[in-house]
Amino acid sequence: MIEATVDRNTFHNREIVNVAQITSLKDLNKNPVDGFSAGLIDESDIFKWEVLVMGPPDTFYDGGCFKAHLIFTSEYPLKPPKMKFISEIWHPNIDIHGDVCISILHEPGDDKWGYEDAKERWVPVHSVESILLSVISMLADPNDQSPANVDAAKDWRQDYHGEFKKKVKRCVRKTEDM
Repeated sequence: MIEATVDRNTFHNREIVNVAQITSLKDLNKNPVDGFSAGLIDESDIFKWEVLVMGPPDTFYDGGCFKAHLIFTSEYPLKPPKMKFISEIWHPNIDIHGDVCISILHEPGDDKWGYEDAKERWVPVHSVESILLSVISMLADPNDQSPANVDAAKDWRQDYHGEFKKKVKRCVRKTEDM
């Protein structure tokens, strides 16, 4: 009996996730937002999205079109999705594997290291739109005090118009070849 209850709950949770994601995707397609576009990687899997993030104007990322994946779990919207850039990108808050480190994508609750306030972290009212707008904002204004890529943060702080700009522009050029 317990096993059947777990299965029913899992199915019910997946159903809620599917409705939330389908609604979000329809809203984004009906009312596109400047700076990104989103769709499913595979039409049969609502949990895996492909996102194209345009480099924000007046930044070194301007002109780039960076591909990323947004992966949802069956616990969404109670837990945040994960975001990973597939395109190479040089940024203090994106690790060398492309994983995005931003407060809005950190699990709800208190930060065990005491760096972030709980109010900065994930809450279920966030949408795909709010996530992506936060990521675009992060591209323009990194948090170099809590870097996922220490070398990029060092370049950002110490050689912004030199080495940092050169590495970002190289990534932008690579997206033009896609």
